[in-house]
Amino acid sequence: MSTTPVMPKARTRHRKTRTKNVSGSPAILASDLAFNELDLTPGKEHLVCPDCSTWVPVTGMLGTPKLVPHHRERAKTGAPLRCAGSNRRVIVDVEVEAWRTSLIEAVPTTASRRATKVLPKPKTAPAPAASQIRPAPLSAEQIRQAFRKHQQQCPACKGEATGRDGQSLPCRDGERLAATFLRLLRQEPKRQAVREFFARERRRFDRQYAAAAKRTSRWVAVLPAVQEADTRRAQMPVGDTPLGAPPVPVETLHPRRPTR
Repeated sequence: MSTTPVMPKARTRHRKTRTKNVSGSPAILASDLAFNELDLTPGKEHLVCPDCSTWVPVTGMLGTPKLVPHHRERAKTGAPLRCAGSNRRVIVDVEVEAWRTSLIEAVPTTASRRATKVLPKPKTAPAPAASQIRPAPLSAEQIRQAFRKHQQQCPACKGEATGRDGQSLPCRDGERLAATFLRLLRQEPKRQAVREFFARERRRFDRQYAAAAKRTSRWVAVLPAVQEADTRRAQMPVGDTPLGAPPVPVETLHPRRPTR
């Protein structure tokens, strides 16, 4: 009876790279790196490699700290390229608490430099050209209200503004508003007559347009019957025409429309 040899069990590999090789490049000083290029969290020590500018774990914190071997550019490919900063010694001359304090103090400064949320600007309609602007017609009532409001706020109109000689100062704006009000008040009957004339013409045009549309619709409704009557009238009866009978009309009875 043959026995099957026991298969050797593979040993568990270490997660971190274990090697005694040390690079001959100068050691990296942690104090020369920026606080955001260094991570001294216990058990998660990382820093930015000066050669390839990538985050690389730091091993051997209890003995000789150094960068683990790593690749650059073509990592995880068939032809990877080993970084020259692999196994480079690291001199940790920064206290963990001091590094953490600098990192916490820099958080508000970084947040203040971040751009705020961009709010969309409301879309406004383009301003019309100067030739397209038409002033609104003023009425005497509008000028009267503006004149009353000006009198309540103007010291000269109230008689409170005086000159060096003690006499009351005239108000040019009040005089201009008063003259405009009187002019519009005189022109108001003529303006009202013009407005009534255009209103009457508009109503007359609407009535004519409605009558023409109604007449056209009626003509379209009776047009098939008229065409059928014209066709039957154009047909000549079979046989000879009776003696003394009037001629048969062959033209249409409805008036012909003039051609344009």
